[in-house]
Amino acid sequence: MKAHSTSTLEELRIAGRFEGLRETLYTDRYARHLEKPLAYWALPSDRRLPLVLLGRTLRELLETPFSELSATRGIGRKKICSLVSLLARAAQTDPEELVCVNRIHGNGNGHNDGHGNGNGNGHAHGESAPSDSNGFDPENVSEVVWSQWRTTVVRHHLQTELLGRLTPSLKNLTRSSWQTPLGDYTHKTLTEIRELRTHGEKRVRAIIEVFHGLHKITAEMGELPHLAVRIQPRRIEQIEQWIRQAVNVVTPPSDAEVLERLIHPMVDQLRIDAPSQIVWLAENRLGLTGPITSVRETARTMGLTRARVYQLLTEVQEIFAVRWPAGPGLLHGLSSLVATSAAEQEGHECNPARLAAAAELVCPRLRRQNPDSAD
Repeated sequence: MKAHSTSTLEELRIAGRFEGLRETLYTDRYARHLEKPLAYWALPSDRRLPLVLLGRTLRELLETPFSELSATRGIGRKKICSLVSLLARAAQTDPEELVCVNRIHGNGNGHNDGHGNGNGNGHAHGESAPSDSNGFDPENVSEVVWSQWRTTVVRHHLQTELLGRLTPSLKNLTRSSWQTPLGDYTHKTLTEIRELRTHGEKRVRAIIEVFHGLHKITAEMGELPHLAVRIQPRRIEQIEQWIRQAVNVVTPPSDAEVLERLIHPMVDQLRIDAPSQIVWLAENRLGLTGPITSVRETARTMGLTRARVYQLLTEVQEIFAVRWPAGPGLLHGLSSLVATSAAEQEGHECNPARLAAAAELVCPRLRRQNPDSAD
């Protein structure tokens, strides 16, 4: 009897909370919430979700008597508690965020010139995802949070930026998705993305991690129409800054400078994005493990055919093509400048061959028709 009384009290408490949330969500402030499905507020980490109710909108759920919801087949006490928790999560979501999402995605045909315009309209005030030490936790990204992140991408006109250019590591993505523009996902919910072919959990995680990173660094940007912000990998930005400085000084850079400011950062970027075999190949071709070697010598040292070495060099080129599209032009310009200076200045301290090797690594010559011929 006592247990029955306890059960009844718990049911009354849950019913009371449901009625309180119904009253809150029926106010004009939450009008846009009512058209969203309950699944909009679910997280991947949630357990005992009321699956049969997730597809219903909040309006449909709130118009249904609590007793009827409780009597739904497959809905026990734990799932009805989960339902109430999702409604509470909805009530805690700032309605302004839903307005922002709808407004921006309604005309989100933004153009991207390669720079993200600094015209953010403030920080997101809705539900925020709990995070790990890097500020990202894929298990706690709801549709609400995802909408905020993709809204940020649209607001800053980043739809044509590529996944591979902005991902923390290309190892997180299949090669076929490196060139995928962010705009392919700005009009899709997480549920829709997960239903796409070839989009397993690892790929979905990589996608939302890119969007999270962009939201994190741009959400609080104010509007300055005469300025733009460029977003690219940190090491690539540091290399480009140094090259611009190097080509505008009278004395060309020394070999030590080239190693510190160009070669080592390039190899460090490859360590992030490529397997160890490719990193070793790059080090070999750039003269970091000894003299700069030919493809024939590299193949012999690595125990590979020259055809395989050419394949690996093509993979290096593909990595830099997505990570550093401006690389070929900048490197060839710097390489030509140093080669000219070396010819004119006796005792010049820079090794033109190393710069030429770096330029060829980023944009190699066309593979010979017969890879097994002499190199």
